[in-house]
Amino acid sequence: MNELQPEALAVGRVVRPHGVRGELVVEVLTDSPELRFVPGSVLGLKRRGAGQSKNKSAQSLTVTAARQHAGRLLVRAEGVDGRDAAEELRGALLTVSADEAESPEDPDEFHDTELIGLRAALVSGEDVGVVRDVLHSPAGELLAITIADPEAEKGEREALVPFVSAIVPEVDLDAGRVVLDPPEGLLD
Repeated sequence: MNELQPEALAVGRVVRPHGVRGELVVEVLTDSPELRFVPGSVLGLKRRGAGQSKNKSAQSLTVTAARQHAGRLLVRAEGVDGRDAAEELRGALLTVSADEAESPEDPDEFHDTELIGLRAALVSGEDVGVVRDVLHSPAGELLAITIADPEAEKGEREALVPFVSAIVPEVDLDAGRVVLDPPEGLLD
């Protein structure tokens, strides 16, 4: 279920096609869209259901134009020449290498790669599991946490935890953990 390889950071998500000429409506997932979506920028492409795509070989996208529209970006890219080609990219994450990313200025912001692998513990100190992924959904970010469960088929199960301060009040990168204060039933 890992949408991102540890070395890739999501900077956008293709929401849908726009028009008939292949423009993409992109939800921006970066604080620096003016740097990430300039013409000539090459972005990694992580598709959902890549096995169903006709164009399986495309692993990157080169931006040719980008403009603001209704709170999102409209992006044109090389090789995306019509609505059908744009439709194939629906739901794809646009990524950059972690090496290219600048550190967030806000101490409450984190790159996905900083969170993946952290231990997850309750506010009481009880260990819960490990953060395996950060999922970017239209409703917000979710931490995918693997929890040991002897009754599960593989001996573990996954819980999706909204990455909001009310449920994840503390992220301690130095200690290698996130602290959870989940509502009843969230981790069940």
